[in-house]
Amino acid sequence: MVDLAKITEPLSLARRRPQGPLVLELDLTEGVADEAPGDPLSQIMNRRRQHYLDVLEGIRRGARDPRVAALLVRVDARSMGFAKVQELRHTVADFRAAGKPAVAWADSFGESGTGNLPYYLACAFSRVVMAPTGVLGLTGLHMRTTFVKGALDKLDVTYEVGARHEYKNALNSVTETGYTDAQREATDRIVTSLGDQLAEAVAEPSRGPFLAGEAVEEGLVDRLAYRDEVYAELFEQVREKERGGDGAGGGRSVEPELQFVTRYHRKHTPPPLPQVRGGSGYIALISASGTISLGRTRRSPLGGGTVMGSDTVAAAFRAARKDPQVKAVVFRVDSRGGSPAASDAIRRESELTSQAGIPVVSAMGDVAGSGGYYVTLGSDAVVAQPGTLTGSIGVLTGKPVLGRLLERYGVTSDSVSTGEHAGMFDTERPFTESEWERINALLDQVYEDFTERVARARRMTREQVDEVARGRVWTGRDAHERGLVDELGGLETAVRLARERAGAEALPLRSFPRTHPLDRIRPHESSEDVGASGPQTVLGAWGPLQHAAVAMGLPVGGPMMMPQTWEIR
Repeated sequence: MVDLAKITEPLSLARRRPQGPLVLELDLTEGVADEAPGDPLSQIMNRRRQHYLDVLEGIRRGARDPRVAALLVRVDARSMGFAKVQELRHTVADFRAAGKPAVAWADSFGESGTGNLPYYLACAFSRVVMAPTGVLGLTGLHMRTTFVKGALDKLDVTYEVGARHEYKNALNSVTETGYTDAQREATDRIVTSLGDQLAEAVAEPSRGPFLAGEAVEEGLVDRLAYRDEVYAELFEQVREKERGGDGAGGGRSVEPELQFVTRYHRKHTPPPLPQVRGGSGYIALISASGTISLGRTRRSPLGGGTVMGSDTVAAAFRAARKDPQVKAVVFRVDSRGGSPAASDAIRRESELTSQAGIPVVSAMGDVAGSGGYYVTLGSDAVVAQPGTLTGSIGVLTGKPVLGRLLERYGVTSDSVSTGEHAGMFDTERPFTESEWERINALLDQVYEDFTERVARARRMTREQVDEVARGRVWTGRDAHERGLVDELGGLETAVRLARERAGAEALPLRSFPRTHPLDRIRPHESSEDVGASGPQTVLGAWGPLQHAAVAMGLPVGGPMMMPQTWEIR
């Protein structure tokens, strides 16, 4: 006879709620994703990627939950920039303020001298542990730009570039062999500002790398231990607290249980409630990242990043204005810029939302510059982390000239055209004098519009804008001092400002818009239907090579792009 009890016992155990105190676990070596993929294919391919906002909210929830006893994080910062690390540091500080231990551990903090950012994050924890064979690669910040003009010269390839103004140097890597005076000045200021921020949290920012024993002697690491020892020590600390009767165990000996932060957050997050007239409402979180382009948001399942489509973001703002439950909007931006027309379309919808009586607060991520700064100009307030890279108020355009390279290898072509400038962006020849007149007119007009929008939004004179513009990139801290952002902080700060402006302190934050899975296949009534402008999954032109294409100045974005791609090590 079949014993049903034995068959169903594993299922009942799986459904049983853990009874012991929870130790929240976070493994940052798995990487974090800024946004959740919207399509099934990308969700499958990114099923192990933790979502950054889930991590933040899970830690904040755990700080308030009496069942959560501690936080244990395997530190790595390869998938996060300076601003995201700062936001995570603040979240950990909130967790510690609740009287709960937070332990950071790593096998090594950058064996090849790339440990600055991971260790900066670890300094926010109550205890820092490293493996006995690890290295603390605390060497100071280093920012390098690769110039390929010399290699292009050998191939007989030249670039024709127009920019407004001297600090707008996104294509310097293909037109110069080293830093110009303006580029060196701006880059040095960024490194200095970020270095100062690092030094505020780290006592010895530039004398590494430190061997394991040296790191302990210098007081930079609390203890050397292997993974099993780190976990055993924290579990024993939790048991001791439980036996003392201070925790949920009431003096009983209850075994602590591990749970990933994102798993904990999702299990305790209630499903969205249906819209009810007269309800208290909520704050809509509209997230947008990647190169800004006309059309719909596009994500590639093969990597290469997200393209921020103006149609998709604009539709989200229109839907927020129509939803009576939306009392405010937090607009989270992480972008190096792109198309001026697309940036202005997003700015316009944000401005219309504010004018409709729904406050809009922009929250910058790691990068929000050039077009990424432009899209925030329609909001009521702008928030940035001290380490955010922003500004880059300028414009550029250009093209490679490949004619001599093609001629060298016997590649020929022919064409017919109508109109004097029909072939002005043909890569086989340089711009003519007449075409340069049109290019300069375009650059002047876009720069004029950009700076005029900044002056109006930031309540600055044109002279004040010109002093901080000219294509220059600033850290969030420097941008705040110069009036380009309103407050320093992250998502929590933006939500606080949104609640204040909406006049309600208890409004919850919800990702917006929440579309139905059938929106991808059902017919839409009009462009006012938010599902008609939903994100697309497409194979990008460069795929995983997109960052390399950007570094070479290839046309993957638009004329309102930030200079170069930086890596802080």
